[in-house]
Amino acid sequence: MTYYVGVLDGGGDVWGVRIPDIPGCVGGGETPEAAIANAAEAVRDVAAHRREGGFALPQPMSLTEIMASGEIAVMIPLLLDSGRTVRANVSFDAALLEAIDAAAKARGISRSAFLASAARGKIMAGT
Repeated sequence: MTYYVGVLDGGGDVWGVRIPDIPGCVGGGETPEAAIANAAEAVRDVAAHRREGGFALPQPMSLTEIMASGEIAVMIPLLLDSGRTVRANVSFDAALLEAIDAAAKARGISRSAFLASAARGKIMAGT
């Protein structure tokens, strides 16, 4: 997985992360963790858009380069879809599966889309 270095800034309930390698790519939230998760989504969206347009992404700077400036650096994962789906056999508790299906239906998406979104969110948040 590729990681971009983000610069974290803020305080209280206003936090932001900017990605120096990708001008204009930022994330924000009420906590540092929320800002990092939002920045990870922004990097993913920008990368997907650039890839669809035939544009390459810049190589990520090293953590050492960013930290040399004295700023607070955080690692932002880039998890791009491959465009190829595969079938997987997974098992869940029946009540949990019912809750998953209800949540997916409420959002107007499939079970698979819901689970992929939830997994992507957990992976990108590092939790």
